[in-house]
Amino acid sequence: MGKKVKKEAEPPPKDVFDPLTIESKKAATVVLMLNSPEEEVLAKACEAIYRFALKGEENKATLLELGAVEPLTKLLTHEDKIVRRNATMIFGILASNNDVKKLLRELDVMNSVIAQLAPEEEVVIHEFASLCLANMSAEYTSKVQILEHGGLEPLVRLLASPDPDVKKNSVECIYNLTQDFQCRAALQELNAIPPILDLLKSEYPVIQLLALKTLGIITNDKEARTTLRDNQGVDHLIKILETKELNDLHIEALSVIANCLEDMDTLVLIQQTGGLKKLLSFAENSTIPDIQKNAAKAITKAAYDPENRKLFHEQEVEKCLVALLGSENDGTKIAASQAISAMCENTGSKEFFNNQGIPQLIVLLKSDSEEVREAASLALANLTTCHPANAKAVAEADGVDPLVNILSSRRDGAVANAATVLANVAMQEPLRAGLQSHGVTSALLGPLRSANTVVQSKAALTVAATACDVEARTELRNSGGLEPLVELLRSKNDEVRRHASWAVMVCANDELTAVELCKLGALDILEEVNLSVSRKNKFSEAAYNKLLNNNLSLKYSLTGYLSSSNIISDGFYDYGRINPGTKLLPLKDLCLQEPSDQRAVLLVNSKSSDVSPPPSTEDKSSDVGYGRSISSSSSFRRASKEKTKKGRGKKEEERVKEEEEVSTLPKLMGEGSPEKEWYPPFDPDFRVYVYEVTKSIFPITNIKEQIEVLARYVAEKMGGKMSKEKLHNFSWELHISELKFQLKSNVVPIGQIKKGIFYHRALLFKALADKIGIGCSLVRGEYGRAWNEVQLMNDSRKGLIGALPPPEVYIVDLMFHPGGLMKLRSREADLYRYL
Repeated sequence: MGKKVKKEAEPPPKDVFDPLTIESKKAATVVLMLNSPEEEVLAKACEAIYRFALKGEENKATLLELGAVEPLTKLLTHEDKIVRRNATMIFGILASNNDVKKLLRELDVMNSVIAQLAPEEEVVIHEFASLCLANMSAEYTSKVQILEHGGLEPLVRLLASPDPDVKKNSVECIYNLTQDFQCRAALQELNAIPPILDLLKSEYPVIQLLALKTLGIITNDKEARTTLRDNQGVDHLIKILETKELNDLHIEALSVIANCLEDMDTLVLIQQTGGLKKLLSFAENSTIPDIQKNAAKAITKAAYDPENRKLFHEQEVEKCLVALLGSENDGTKIAASQAISAMCENTGSKEFFNNQGIPQLIVLLKSDSEEVREAASLALANLTTCHPANAKAVAEADGVDPLVNILSSRRDGAVANAATVLANVAMQEPLRAGLQSHGVTSALLGPLRSANTVVQSKAALTVAATACDVEARTELRNSGGLEPLVELLRSKNDEVRRHASWAVMVCANDELTAVELCKLGALDILEEVNLSVSRKNKFSEAAYNKLLNNNLSLKYSLTGYLSSSNIISDGFYDYGRINPGTKLLPLKDLCLQEPSDQRAVLLVNSKSSDVSPPPSTEDKSSDVGYGRSISSSSSFRRASKEKTKKGRGKKEEERVKEEEEVSTLPKLMGEGSPEKEWYPPFDPDFRVYVYEVTKSIFPITNIKEQIEVLARYVAEKMGGKMSKEKLHNFSWELHISELKFQLKSNVVPIGQIKKGIFYHRALLFKALADKIGIGCSLVRGEYGRAWNEVQLMNDSRKGLIGALPPPEVYIVDLMFHPGGLMKLRSREADLYRYL
């Protein structure tokens, strides 16, 4: 037998590459392997990259720089399940990096990631695909992409996954998505609330917390609250609060309950099941500040509904809130104060806080925290509004000083609230007097100058409330408070303008203050405001009229009417009718003007100045202009007599002589001596009139007889009885022109006029009637007409028992039948008959 020869192995085919095992220590090399066509290579490369990425953020950034992201996105749709799974795991980790997120959005991989949530995929793919979406959903653009690619439905489905990681990632992604209102609406359609409620039973606190946070957002919608209630969600929440071991969930559970309490049906359900008492007791007795704070916030939200407030009051929620005011935590104090503010809409609650609550809130006004002071002042503002007893309680609890201090706070809300409380206190006269001693008026100067319209409005309102007293108006005037108040009249804000007008109206009760307001331009601003239909208001019109009542000369020129309560005093002048927006020159400026062909300005002044001319001038003619010299009473009377003798035929040399006298007389007043105080021209004749009517007419006891006698007296002084046929021959124009020439001014004292028609006589009647207490009005008509109206009781009704009819109005005849009284039935017809 021959020797056996061993058979040699067959060599591999020449076209097949021999297997090669490579050990790489460089990430760049492995990234290059991601482009391999071999499934085993791809799977192992992905596995290595996954482990590398798990080690930290720097490695994620390195992979991004090496260009690993783009080839990995292609592997998400690979045919091989292992490759696809490993690639999904990598993206679950990489997506926490912001730069990777940005690149993924640009590469538009959302559809590929969402596809991994399909029911047939294995759990590990669900876990990392949902993790990737949870990381991506933190940014708005990614939220939109997830919704557009239908990612919400599979996420809701995965809430029922047996794997806790899948549940956690899915609910976290849904929580992020619910920040968008479109997503909340879509969740309702997908009936997502029941599976989210089921997560509250999870043994993992992080899942329970995310579920509560999600419910806290979606229950802001009414439909979601209804769904929660129908699925016994409230019971779940109450049970969480009752379980001490779940105290880390209490804060979020309270947030959800706060939303549910806004729904009346839910609140009734909680109240009927005893949950409301449990909630209030839980809030009051908890030692965790955030829990107390969230409980108070829950009450605040719900208390905006009237029915909810009623239920809360029945459950004595006020006691709980007062207890929370004593918390050491500022956040709890703020939340409790805000809840009290909301509960103030309930009358019963307001009354409860009168004894319990107001003292504690006043203590909080002294807190070091500005936020606490603002919240406490808001509660007091609401408590004292339309509730005098609470306003009194604030004053009695020494609340005024801290409120005044808050007026200088840097927080506009606190300042506005404090001003409101002070205004409410000042509404009561007994309390208002005490405010001045606390420096309220001076403290309001800062708020009046604030740039915040709410602060401006409340400050002006407080001025309106406090300036009812003379002392307050004086202090406001002396401290410079009128200037910023007047500026607020220009405000474009309706409420600011309304309250500023109110304050000006109140301040105008004081003549000195009214004069100062006019100097600051209040009258001009109000006139402009009232010309605008959109800007004017009842208070701006009332303030304007109030100021006009302290400037009757302007009022008569603008309105053509003075009522019986508008008493003409010395210094009044009738310039004639002016149009709205036209400036009325001061009397001094009018006196200094040279005579012209304009209508004479009629002056009422029985008061002589304290300055007397030198003896050497006493015998001089009174033909000297008001701005250049002062004439004595005797020279005025002499001028009155001389003017009737000289008339128009005055000799030229006499006129020259008068001009020389003017140039040589010492200039005691006006432009020649600015250091001297200017006085209106004295009217000695009018003073005589006042003396005579006071002596002869004032003692008459019958008002009608007084009016008739005074009317005849006025007619006598103004040229006597006239007839309508001869009225055109009554040369009153020449007479007035002579007076203007003699006085060298357009201003003519009413007593100097001896030939007067309607408007001269009506003014003299009104001026004399006001001196002796006869009530009458002065009305300007057209074409130089004017008349007086008086009110008289019907004699036939005197002595009768019961309500008397209103007095009847009569026109006083001063021209044709002096002393006659014409009953005013039809104004136009009766005026036509008289005039």
